[in-house]
Amino acid sequence: MNFALTHDAVRLRLVKMRDVKSLERLILGHRAWLRPWEATIPNAPQSFDIKAMVRGLLRQADDGWGFPFIIEVDGEIAGQLNVANVLYGSVSNAVIGYWVSPEVAGRGVAPTAVALVTDYLFNQVGLHRVEIAIRPENVASLRVVQKLGFRFEGLKERYIHINGDWRDHYVFALTREEVDGGVLNRWLRARVPAIAYPFEAKSKHTEPNA
Repeated sequence: MNFALTHDAVRLRLVKMRDVKSLERLILGHRAWLRPWEATIPNAPQSFDIKAMVRGLLRQADDGWGFPFIIEVDGEIAGQLNVANVLYGSVSNAVIGYWVSPEVAGRGVAPTAVALVTDYLFNQVGLHRVEIAIRPENVASLRVVQKLGFRFEGLKERYIHINGDWRDHYVFALTREEVDGGVLNRWLRARVPAIAYPFEAKSKHTEPNA
């Protein structure tokens, strides 16, 4: 597969082995930024074998179970977006995970990337549902799904091993019927419906200075 998804300065393409050194520099150069959100393996040391990681992602892509994207901004690698656990047929679902470097954070890169890939999964791959799981503490990622109008589906307790322990995650999703005009188009045209997220109300109630 050799294609790209683009909007303005943001471009997504499938990862290649030649990206290993650039990813290694980016990941190892931003440890404090990335470490709180990185998946880990219980009772095992953290691995920084980026080459092995890329090979694993490419195997998943070859088998049809994933789409490992590189996020580029103005031609430079700025993060990753991985589509995993792709299921077809009666389930027709996939899970998205992503990260961007601090240099591009707050510039709309992450929501643009998520919207581009979600539209691709709905319109080209033919999936019905896209899911994103986010730690309650990850405020930046929560803003991404809120901007794009992903529905809050609940809390999964001790769901994924992150940064050395089992962490709770909020789960968000969209189905194809909800975004007939496209996720990116809906966001750019400011047509994302107003959604009241229950965790927002809880946060405002429990924080006296909110």
